[in-house]
Amino acid sequence: MAKFNLFSEESNKSPLARFWRKFKSNHPALVGLWIFIAFAILAAAAPLIAPYGVNQQHSDALLIPPSWHEMGDVRFILGTDDLGRDVLSRLMNGATYTFGLSVIAALITTIIGVLVGTFAGISRGLRSSFLNHLLDITLSIPSLLLAIIIIAILGPGLMNTVWAIILALLPQFIHSVRNLIVTELSKDYITAFKLDGASNWHILSRGIFPNIYEHIVVIFTMALSTAILDISALGFLKLGAQPPTTEWGAILAENLGLIYLAPWTVGLPGVLLFLAVLSTNLVGDGLRQVLKARKAD
Repeated sequence: MAKFNLFSEESNKSPLARFWRKFKSNHPALVGLWIFIAFAILAAAAPLIAPYGVNQQHSDALLIPPSWHEMGDVRFILGTDDLGRDVLSRLMNGATYTFGLSVIAALITTIIGVLVGTFAGISRGLRSSFLNHLLDITLSIPSLLLAIIIIAILGPGLMNTVWAIILALLPQFIHSVRNLIVTELSKDYITAFKLDGASNWHILSRGIFPNIYEHIVVIFTMALSTAILDISALGFLKLGAQPPTTEWGAILAENLGLIYLAPWTVGLPGVLLFLAVLSTNLVGDGLRQVLKARKAD
């Protein structure tokens, strides 16, 4: 009887509650989610909580090591660079550019990718053939290389970098959404919808999207991870954000010559990039495992 009650209680939970219960049982994914949330908060609140201005120079504190070092200064928790700028303030502000703009780029990619991918999935004939061939061509080019090609056309700069990343991520996103749509259209419940005389909009809104939205969230996390890497790589190559912008890749490029003299100016932005990509990948992996478990059930 107790087992029956437990089963009934579990079945009465909302789909979101059951999804969260399965997700939080994956401890690495849960840790990744908290790190992800911390970066999101930092990206939004950095200008308000940074202890110093990003370009504020302290002429009496050049290349000060982090505060835990014997030569450190408690005023500068993560030290200063060769111009006396506070590393902590610059890294916090850099989260707004590297993480925040990557989220915006991934969201815009998701919206456009879902719309175009849905159109590609339900299209037939010449339109479908043209879109498929166009996707095949663009998918053969790595996203970073495609972004570099677009930057070469648009010119370097932070906003051009965002647009380049969106355009570079779109082919893979459209391809993934199209495949999801095509897979769902081949299922029996879609045939039942059509026999009932349902319109394409009704089939999409009531049948297909409720079954694929979780997959789209997973694709979004993958796109976000790629966007973080690409925006930093373009900044490091000096094709994206330009100094003195505090984007993490640009900070790495700016301080690369100090790697032996002041390794914290290079190592710390590298660690933040690693954590940002790792947390995104952990969340995406956790979502994939939940989807697999639900599919097995």
